[in-house]
Amino acid sequence: MASRLLGRCARLLCRASPQTSAAAGRLPPLVSVSADLLWTQAWARAPGRLLCEGGSIAREENLPPTPKRTQLDELVEKAETPEEILLAWAGQSGNANQAAIAMVKLARLIQGTKGRFTKTAELMMDPRMQDMMDTITGQVSSVWNGTLVSVLRSLWMLNVPSSAAVLNSVQTEVLWRLRRLTYRQLAFLVDWGAGRKGQQEVVIVNAALKQLELRWTEIADSRTVSALISKGEHMSPTLMDRLEDKALELAEGFSAEEIRKVCVSMASQSRRCVPLLRALSYHLLQKPSSDLTTPLLLDMAYAYGKLSFHHSQVFQRMASELLPRVHELSPADVTRCAKSLGFLKWLHLPLFEAFAEHYAANSQKYSTLQLCNLIMTFARLGFQPSKGEEFYSKVHSTLDSSLADLAPFLQTDVVWSLCVLQQVKPHYCTSLTQHVAKLSEGSPSQVENYRLKLLHIAATLHLEHPGSSQTAPPPPSPTTPPPAARGSPLSPLQGGLREALQSLVGGRTEAVRTGVDTVYGWTVDGELVVDCENKPVDLSMLTAPHLPGGGGDRALPAGARRLAFLAWEFPNFGSRSKELLGRFAMMRRHLQLAGFIAVEVPYYEWLELKSDRQKVAYLKDKMGKAVAEDMAK
Repeated sequence: MASRLLGRCARLLCRASPQTSAAAGRLPPLVSVSADLLWTQAWARAPGRLLCEGGSIAREENLPPTPKRTQLDELVEKAETPEEILLAWAGQSGNANQAAIAMVKLARLIQGTKGRFTKTAELMMDPRMQDMMDTITGQVSSVWNGTLVSVLRSLWMLNVPSSAAVLNSVQTEVLWRLRRLTYRQLAFLVDWGAGRKGQQEVVIVNAALKQLELRWTEIADSRTVSALISKGEHMSPTLMDRLEDKALELAEGFSAEEIRKVCVSMASQSRRCVPLLRALSYHLLQKPSSDLTTPLLLDMAYAYGKLSFHHSQVFQRMASELLPRVHELSPADVTRCAKSLGFLKWLHLPLFEAFAEHYAANSQKYSTLQLCNLIMTFARLGFQPSKGEEFYSKVHSTLDSSLADLAPFLQTDVVWSLCVLQQVKPHYCTSLTQHVAKLSEGSPSQVENYRLKLLHIAATLHLEHPGSSQTAPPPPSPTTPPPAARGSPLSPLQGGLREALQSLVGGRTEAVRTGVDTVYGWTVDGELVVDCENKPVDLSMLTAPHLPGGGGDRALPAGARRLAFLAWEFPNFGSRSKELLGRFAMMRRHLQLAGFIAVEVPYYEWLELKSDRQKVAYLKDKMGKAVAEDMAK
């Protein structure tokens, strides 16, 4: 501290007036002057600056002077065509920084024509353009940092060849200055250079990414965060994690468009950062309706569906905003939105009614693929339009001529979806007979999925269209349980239900079956046969047409009833709903048509039961109610 004060005093003494300096020169040697005199003279001659301002003074003195605006700057700023910029440069030649600014403006004007400017090749050979590029090449070190980054982007936009001297010069200068660039300038380099294949361009982008990873704490605006996250495929996981943390910190300042950009980017990269998604969802709800454009709402629905992120308030807001705009949507938009909401298992009845009416009114504009996606979404959610006759008449008129031309897997999906919706026609299944071998190709999970779908289609024809089973594709043999079923662990609900059933029958294994694989492609969690007094009877020797082997040889006793216990898990229901999804509604329907009385055990009721005694009493009560309802029919 003392040395800094003495150094300060020495500088103040040196700044004294000429007269004072001359007088000081006639003083005796410094060693003979008292310290008190030196301090007095120093304070008397000090200017009105405080010692604590030394750092800021040094920084101010190091800043380059702002150049005066010239006529060239004004002409470039007012230019509205590339030719005006070239004329301004020819008449008012400037330095390299002015040449770079002019080139940036020229590239922006060409981009603004949206492809209508077709003389780019001639422009690059123009002597005035060549002179501008030569000026930049010769004085590139004098170009300011921000202008240097912008002119590099302009050269990329103008498709300047990689062998051009100006491009090599600018790229080399950018590499030299990387550490002096601001965080936003580095972000621009990554945003503009990501995806380019040139060797030098890849080097620049990688170097900029390295600097971003080291200096990520400098980021202070939402625009930079959103731009960087959108290029996440080029970044390391560590940097992406830090950017997500920064986005969470700055989420309040995000615009609706920046929220869309971040969410779509996260969806395309399959990055499911729940805290960030919650924060962005909250701030999206605060935006006015004018900010929630139709493309933005469709993109948000896609992002939520891709990431399987549920936020009922956002879904309600999206539905209320989209509902009055459905008539403005294209078939592709309707299909895309419905498919996204289908992935989320979220059924908004007025909105889906509007989708069905949109198809009925514009069916000729829908492609076959778009119609297939719409049907599969309706089947997933188990949605039946209120004007079903009009809707399905147009669906069948299209599928009658185009279903057989679909790929085997898509054709099977569509027919299965029509089975879920109870709209399948027997002749739709005829063309599936030639695809059974094709459906047996692929990964084990895919093969098993389509094996079950063929069984469900055959069950639909057998149970819902008696006499039409001859048109069904030959189902694969279900005698061998699928690999996934053999190794899949039981859920707490399934395990608890099976234990409670064993307690219900008093441990008699011959009176209950659990995990029953039926010929219809469905697995029943528990099976009982009860007499007229609702008491379990031995079922091991009774006939069982639902089993691959047919069961025993004894007929069902008079007054006996066959019960199927179905454990409904949380994923079996729609979002925020107690209505089963289409697949499980079809399962219940098939088992009832096969002669079972369905005893449904939903998760939200089972979780309230704490003791084994409560569970057994619950099952007895459910059995009694199910039998009573069946008798009432």
